Formats: sequence, C-alpha cells, structure tokens
Amino acid sequence: MRLAKYLASAGVASRRASEALIREGRVTLNGVTVTDPARVVGEADRVMADGREVTQPQERVVYALNKPAGVVSTAHDPQRRTTVVSLVPSDARLYPVGRLDADSSGLILLTNDGELAHRLTHPRFEVRKTYVAEVGNPPVRAAALRALRHGIELDDGTTAPAGVRRLGPDRLEITIHEGRNRQVRRMCEAVGHPVRSLTRVAFGPLELGRLASGGHRRLTAAEVAALARAGSPARCSQNASS
Repeated sequence: MRLAKYLASAGVASRRASEALIREGRVTLNGVTVTDPARVVGEADRVMADGREVTQPQERVVYALNKPAGVVSTAHDPQRRTTVVSLVPSDARLYPVGRLDADSSGLILLTNDGELAHRLTHPRFEVRKTYVAEVGNPPVRAAALRALRHGIELDDGTTAPAGVRRLGPDRLEITIHEGRNRQVRRMCEAVGHPVRSLTRVAFGPLELGRLASGGHRRLTAAEVAALARAGSPARCSQNASS
C-alpha cells in the first residue's frame, strides 16, 4: 500500500491532506523521514506521523451529522470554535468528508476511512451534493434558473451545469458535483439572488431526512456500501458517458 493511502486508511487525514503531510517531512517510515507519498508500506513497516505511530483501524465507521450553522467543518480549530468532530463522540479518529462552510447547515459525513473520504470528495468521481437555498430578491425567475443549469462564470472558472428546481419564490433546490469553496452561494449571488440560508440535504445517495440539528447517527453497512458505489470508478465512467 502506498504511504499516502496508508495514512488515509488509518484515519490520519484525507488522501490529499496525507500527501501534503508527507511532502512536509512530517512522516517517518522505520525511523527515516519520507517525502514521497507513493512510497510503498509493507506489513512489517512502522509508520509515524508527527511523532505518533500510525496503525490501521480495526473497524471503519461513517457517521452522518446535521451540522448547525456556526459550527466549523474541521477536526480541530485554532480559534476554539465548535467543530463537527466535537459533536460526534466516538473512539475512532474521525475527520469530516469534505467541507460545509460555517454559515451553512445540514448533512456532513465523518469517518476514519480515508479511502472512502477521498473517493467521495475527489472531483474525478463527481459525487452529487444537494442543497436547499433560501435566497434574496424573489421571485427567482426563469432566466436565473437557466443560467444556473447551464453553468455560471465565477472567478475560478465556469461551473459545471447544476440541477436546479424551484421550491418556492425564494427557495431553490440545487444539486452540484463540484466542491469549490462556497460554490452554491457564489452561483446564486452571480444571478442576483444572494443566499440567506443554505442547507445540504443530500450527499450522494444519502439524505438528511429527519435528523435533528446537531444530531448524528452511525450509518448502516448498506448505506456505507451505497456511498462507496457512488464514489467508484465505474460510477465515474457512467457519469462521463451520460
């Protein structure tokens, strides 16, 4: 197993964050600093990150959390704000799958399975996320809906076409598969409808449902398997050909 994947599977960080950790010289293999994320780790090798030994978890877990607004989507926060990880008591070393900005609420996943987190968040796999947005300057007119569905020019490039449904004069359901910073907010702002509140209601096949604000639950094996299929290379190929 490659070193970056080993760290991610152990729940140290996501795959991309693990690669950065290695390149920064914070990981050793059998006492020697390694900076190549592709270095192969054998069964008898000893891996340490930031001075702590890294071992593979005996059990991989995934939790769904209904994040309240004001909570940050990190494992630790230097400003000592409430984090999503602090809301989910667990013996596992959890970290969030992707991000949901502090002002937004709704469904966020936490896991110690770095490989699953990588597949659910990497742009290549195009895992869909659905949001409900309450916006200003109602009513939302057909021209704005068409622009969102076609793609919006933002300062970091044109967005992929979004799935958009009008739920009311000032409420939209928006589905995207990209993960740019504050993307839905910027898209709505670009068509003249700034977001007043934003809630993520689905992540891939998993829906928020009736989970209370601040509440969490552990996913079933069937739900985890459905998420894994959503982030599979086969699914990616289907999306590309559709």
